[in-house]
Amino acid sequence: MHVEITREFITQVEEAIERQDKAFILESMTDLYPADITTVLYELDANESKYVMDLLPPEVGAEILSDLDYDIRTDFLDNFTSQEIARYVNLMDSDDAVDILNEQSVQRREEVIALLDEDRTAAILDLLHYEEDCAGGLMAKELIKVNLNWRVRQCIEEIRRQAEDVARIYTVYVVDNRDILVGRVSVKNLLLSKDDVLVKDIYNPDVISIESFKDENEVVAVMQKYDLESIPVVNIQGRLLGRITIDDVVDVMQEQAELSRQLMTGITENVEEDDSVFRISRSRLPWLIIGMVGGLLAAQFMGLFEADIAMLPAVALFVPLITATGGNVGIQSSSIIIQTLSSNTVIFEHFGQRMLKVLLVALLNAAIISILVFGLSYLFRRDITLSTVVSVALFSVVMLASLMGTLTPMVLDRFGINPAVAAGPFITTANDLLGLAIYFAVAHALYNL
Repeated sequence: MHVEITREFITQVEEAIERQDKAFILESMTDLYPADITTVLYELDANESKYVMDLLPPEVGAEILSDLDYDIRTDFLDNFTSQEIARYVNLMDSDDAVDILNEQSVQRREEVIALLDEDRTAAILDLLHYEEDCAGGLMAKELIKVNLNWRVRQCIEEIRRQAEDVARIYTVYVVDNRDILVGRVSVKNLLLSKDDVLVKDIYNPDVISIESFKDENEVVAVMQKYDLESIPVVNIQGRLLGRITIDDVVDVMQEQAELSRQLMTGITENVEEDDSVFRISRSRLPWLIIGMVGGLLAAQFMGLFEADIAMLPAVALFVPLITATGGNVGIQSSSIIIQTLSSNTVIFEHFGQRMLKVLLVALLNAAIISILVFGLSYLFRRDITLSTVVSVALFSVVMLASLMGTLTPMVLDRFGINPAVAAGPFITTANDLLGLAIYFAVAHALYNL
């Protein structure tokens, strides 16, 4: 059952560890899900966490290690011997086991592999040579497969045998005598068919697979597009290698969302709250410097109209309105485009229609905002010319910012640059400069007519 992890409960666990009250710890952890125990371990220091882990069943400990964040798990496992790590790795899915081994030093990794069960070693060694950000690096070797020429009776016996190593059975894959993936068969069809029926008479040849070398982003896109809970992984010849399940894809999606959020806010590295001051500062500085340079350029640009500002100081009052509106519109437009690009939609298909829609939306927003600004500024300032300057400039800024926010991510994507980097300080700074240029150009023109 689900138990709420409170500060009081954490304190009780800490006190139990201090007095080595094994009975209380085991009793209090019995009704917790592994994910809840993981939450408790995050609040304990390394030695306390290991004490708790040593008391738990190895199966529970293996699931906890699989769920721990990378940074915490790396430090956490420093307190374990190679034999202890091997005990947990033997009980994990092969993809999770490989993730943990890749986080260890070469020496520790070799020590752990040498202590694994023979069948487990073969599966892990097969996965270790894949890059972690490709389909091969995401897949697990554990799956259910049957031969095309088997009878239903033999298939069911094989499913029972293989199911011991497979936590979740999403589908049964069908292969030929060369282990080439040819289709899939549902457990329901197997159970409802007679024992002597051949698999080739009841299987479904329509199966979606992905090659082991494909990027993890393509894996996510395919599973999202076809609403799959798992997807088989094949090599270039079509031989079945493993499968990727939805939980692994969710992890990738979370990483992508976090990376996009950080890039869009001007953070250039994957950082956490508990990282070092230097690393956090280093991740934020590049875009802060770009923003600073943009601000200096904007100040220099405003200097060109110093005489106009001196003659009519009220013009300067609306500078924040121009820059803020341009930045907001640019971010809104770019966010929609980035979302479309990240979903692998063919964005350049019907490009003319898309741009026409962007222009119409920008036109409607610009018209409404400029009318509102004209009315409010005239109400407060009672200056028809100034109100006209502000409203015309704002209309132009909204139109330009919409186009920049739409086109910039598309251009960057065309050149192979992550478009998320354009949605933060870059577009904001660029729109500030262009917005000021438009604003002061309109002001200069209207006040000198």
